[in-house]
Amino acid sequence: MLDFIYYPVSGILWVWHKVFGAVLGADSGFAWALSVVFLVFTLRLILYKPFVKQVRTTRQMQELQPQIKALQKKYGKDRQKLAVEMQKLQKEHGFNPIMGCLPVLAQAPVFIGLFHVLRSFNRTGTGIGQLGLSPEVNAETPNYFFSVEDVQSFLSARLFGAPISAAITSPESQLRAFEPFGGIPSIGPILAVSIPLMIIASIATHLNSRASVARQSEAAAANPQSAIMNKLALYVFPLGVLVGGPFLPVAILLYWVSNNVWTYAQQHLVFGRIDKEEAAKKEAALERRNENAPKPGARPDALKKKPAPGAKPTRAVAAESTTDTGSDTASSESNPTSGTAATNGATTPRKKKTPPGKVRPKQQKRR
Repeated sequence: MLDFIYYPVSGILWVWHKVFGAVLGADSGFAWALSVVFLVFTLRLILYKPFVKQVRTTRQMQELQPQIKALQKKYGKDRQKLAVEMQKLQKEHGFNPIMGCLPVLAQAPVFIGLFHVLRSFNRTGTGIGQLGLSPEVNAETPNYFFSVEDVQSFLSARLFGAPISAAITSPESQLRAFEPFGGIPSIGPILAVSIPLMIIASIATHLNSRASVARQSEAAAANPQSAIMNKLALYVFPLGVLVGGPFLPVAILLYWVSNNVWTYAQQHLVFGRIDKEEAAKKEAALERRNENAPKPGARPDALKKKPAPGAKPTRAVAAESTTDTGSDTASSESNPTSGTAATNGATTPRKKKTPPGKVRPKQQKRR
């Protein structure tokens, strides 16, 4: 039913096993363990660009929280209108909220595919998805891309004495499948390998969640729904790894640890690069603002636009013209050589000033 997931996952795992098996040996537990780790790295590398898009989308949504809240307040009763306005806002700023969930959604099929492929190396169980095969028939049954020889190599592999497809809670019927290939494993080595991996996976999950929560804006962190999700990510999910770890094969625990290690490194790389880009944008905007600002010592009046011909002068211009007229009059009065003023080509005598202390006699009225 899900062969379109099982075959690609098993194909990538097969390629990496051939690479590490050529160096460490086909039956080496470390070769199989490294194959699982690099399967995770390969898939996460494919999802690198969607992860970067997810980070950018998350930041855009945090920046648009005030506008989203305004729309919710305005169209809270009209769900259809709110959906239309939200689509307009998303289209205007060029982001898609689905991109924020794409990496997580893409990892779920990978986890399911890897779990099924690893469990299919040992189909002696009788639970869900198991075929209840005998150890002899199971050892002669291929597993997707893996041949019969590859299946027997997997059953022979041990990681510090523990089969990587065995779990702490594996029943004895499943452990008997390993009897022809190194004997039935005891629970001690499985505990010794699984418990440290469970603890590391739980701590790594908590650290990744803490890094994500620390980068949230104050408005996003204050949202009640975000607060609940943050608590789940910080405490419930890491605790879930400890609770569910005994039911997971060693290879799945390796997947969980390597996936969290990749996530931790990728977050610091991507967030650091995005922070540098935003800092460069702010510096460029500051430089443009400084270029448009007046230079030190320049008169602000020089930057004002002159009024158009025929336009009424502003108060500042009228005041300047009045000042200029007064200065011209004062200069003409103070100039002793200017005894006459030109008016249409003719000269008119200037009136003599009355000496101080004397009163000019009133002109007699004409009879």
